[in-house]
Amino acid sequence: MEIKPLKTEQHYHEALLRLEQIFDAAPGTDLGDELEILGILIEQYEEKYFPIDLPDPVEAIKFRMDQMGLDQKDLTKMIGSKSRTSDILNRKRPLSIGQIRILHNQLNIPADVLLKQPI
Repeated sequence: MEIKPLKTEQHYHEALLRLEQIFDAAPGTDLGDELEILGILIEQYEEKYFPIDLPDPVEAIKFRMDQMGLDQKDLTKMIGSKSRTSDILNRKRPLSIGQIRILHNQLNIPADVLLKQPI
């Protein structure tokens, strides 16, 4: 297959089909190089035409709490008073920089997610 920029949706679908065909190509071979280049082109096309937005920070906090088996009391111990925690989870109060640092470090939530404006 001739490798060319993905300018249309048809080019994108053709590249996906070709990627499927050569998916098991060995690295360092001609097919392996083609696989790597197609992967890069597909990724760039998807970033441009199918961008994925960052999750809502409150939803990210709730999701991580659920994953870790934490409840609102646990969150309160990390970021402040019971009313402040409730206000944050109910989107009545934004996170402070200090709270973002704590949540990033203790819950391992990316800071860019926590910095996003809640929905």
